[in-house]
Amino acid sequence: MAKRENEGFFYRRLIRPILDLLRQGVTPEKIALSVALGVALGIFPLLGSTTILCALAALALRLNLPAIQIVNYFVYPLQIALLLPFLRAGEWLFGAPRLRLTAPRIYARIQAGLPGTIAELWTPLWHAMIVWCLVAPVFVGVAYFVLAPMLRRVAGRNLGWPEAAP
Repeated sequence: MAKRENEGFFYRRLIRPILDLLRQGVTPEKIALSVALGVALGIFPLLGSTTILCALAALALRLNLPAIQIVNYFVYPLQIALLLPFLRAGEWLFGAPRLRLTAPRIYARIQAGLPGTIAELWTPLWHAMIVWCLVAPVFVGVAYFVLAPMLRRVAGRNLGWPEAAP
């Protein structure tokens, strides 16, 4: 496969690998589940845990490990962006006092030491993880049922797409 100069980073690093998996015979359903779980596990509100979570899910469900990890890699900024909303939702759900946290303060604490930050914020993080447990299955279900038919269509239509799909 010749590399095309006009392919963007997103296409080269995410779309093309998914298309290659379809060409190699990985089922659209397995890819859809890998992508849905990669996103859901990739936004788990405990920093530093998502790679292991994705690997365990891939092994347990016999999913494509590179596919789920690629998606996990791409949603890392989303994990950071959703950390504070998950914390706030946990405060609301459990009626916990509002922490004086902002994204810069969280970042500064993490830079000072991730284990200490986790110990200091364990209860709010636990609350955020419960919120994630409520949201993630719904997201995975919706994402799977949207992605699977799309990928089936792509696979059925043309497994030999040219390098740069329109």
